Amino acid sequence: MRVLVTGGAGFIGSHFVRRLAAAGDEVVVLDKLTYAGNPANLAGVEHEFHQGDIVDPEAVAAAAKGCDAIVNFAAESHVDRSIIGPAEFILTDVLGTQVLLEQARHAGIRLVQVSTDEVYGDIPLDASPCTEDAPLRPSSPYSASKTGGDLQVLAYLRTYGVDACITRGANNYGPRQYPEKFLPLFVTNAFEGLPLPVYGDGRQRREWLHAEDYCSAIELVLRDGSAGEVYNVGGQERENMEVVRRILDLTGASPDLVRHVEDRPGHDRRYSVDSSRVRALGWTPVHSFDDGGLAETVDWYRDNRDWWGPIKSGEYLAYYRQQYGARLGA
Repeated sequence: MRVLVTGGAGFIGSHFVRRLAAAGDEVVVLDKLTYAGNPANLAGVEHEFHQGDIVDPEAVAAAAKGCDAIVNFAAESHVDRSIIGPAEFILTDVLGTQVLLEQARHAGIRLVQVSTDEVYGDIPLDASPCTEDAPLRPSSPYSASKTGGDLQVLAYLRTYGVDACITRGANNYGPRQYPEKFLPLFVTNAFEGLPLPVYGDGRQRREWLHAEDYCSAIELVLRDGSAGEVYNVGGQERENMEVVRRILDLTGASPDLVRHVEDRPGHDRRYSVDSSRVRALGWTPVHSFDDGGLAETVDWYRDNRDWWGPIKSGEYLAYYRQQYGARLGA
């Protein structure tokens, strides 16, 4: 199979490219190479690379030529950045998805939309995990933009008969994640002796899913998923402060680094999804967050400072100061 992977130089996308290449598929990568796209993530992997934006129909058509499917990882994906500047999220996550759907429609090929559990919004602590039929109640500009992309997919399937599926994944973790996100931010700050800025009381709950496990689910949906179906892909639910304590243990950092700071606006307390549908396809995760998954990830950041060290300057540092400077009083 020849597959176009958009956003393939990013965190989850690069794991997926590696997975397909190892399976013997031809992989074409289309990536804009924004701040979170890193060609080094694809080092040593056989692939064809196109630099371009998914909102550009010509760039999409050129990259998708001869492809049998499109898997869309390309997205603006950080909630905090969406609060600062939401317009880019609408452009990429909604319009970009529509451009890809047009390509899939005219080429007659499958599209898999990689989405997020955040589209369901805040889940009460006493509520059961969300099924794929739960109402979509996004809380942030990011989750709203991903919801918009998902609805475009469902509309194109209903109106034009496009062969499309959606996966909605939990919080991903693993090697090569840009250090603005919770886990790599805290791990790398711990190694540098910098504050660990915990939003609010830290009692928010998230499901943690290793990127390789999410990619195995996405591959299964690509090959065997039913057109029009949505597939939740969940992980192991943990309270944020529990994760922080584990990071302190694994890095040997001082608990004095933990700083409770002003919470972000509209912060959801809990995400939780029911993964029964994708498990019925045959999906089984192999990474346990508590039994090796988190520890292996921390070890990767310990051993690969040459990957994340240079990132934590320039654009990243300007963003970090904007996001946390006032909160940390520095």
